[in-house]
Amino acid sequence: MTSGEQPVEIVQYDPSWPMKFEDERQVLARTLAPWLAGPIEHIGSTAISGLAAKPVVDIMGAVSTLEGSRGAIEAATDLGYCYFPYQPEFEHWFCKPSPMFRTHHLHLVPVGSPKWLQTIAFRDYLRAHSAIAAEYEALKRRLAQEFRYDREAYTQAKRPFIDRIIKLARESQ
Repeated sequence: MTSGEQPVEIVQYDPSWPMKFEDERQVLARTLAPWLAGPIEHIGSTAISGLAAKPVVDIMGAVSTLEGSRGAIEAATDLGYCYFPYQPEFEHWFCKPSPMFRTHHLHLVPVGSPKWLQTIAFRDYLRAHSAIAAEYEALKRRLAQEFRYDREAYTQAKRPFIDRIIKLARESQ
């Protein structure tokens, strides 16, 4: 685990997560308007009704390009987000309020990019297929125990499942 990061913990679904997203979406929409090129989406496990998750609301905002949205980094930090150059070739990534205690993640991603399309496809597939969502929850619970103090290993261990579901989502379109 990176120094200061909280351990991976999966909790039961919290029905307040959609409202927490909506509250934050409204603030982000106002503040990031100059850089937004599309919607602000609720993504990740907290966006799937009934799914256990890390208690962190994941938000993805559509920008035209990463270079053209660099000004959004300062605007988001003014809202209390901490910027990290995590996967900088794909997104601007933030957490809030701190790396030690996270309540929100913000991903600014070029709209229409593979990362944008895959993230939405994965979310929508889980929303439409409760058995697959349950399979994902079981995997996350197992991996959270195995990689409790290594968020990056936890995230990487989910990748084969996520890739399989994205492929299924594409095939079903």
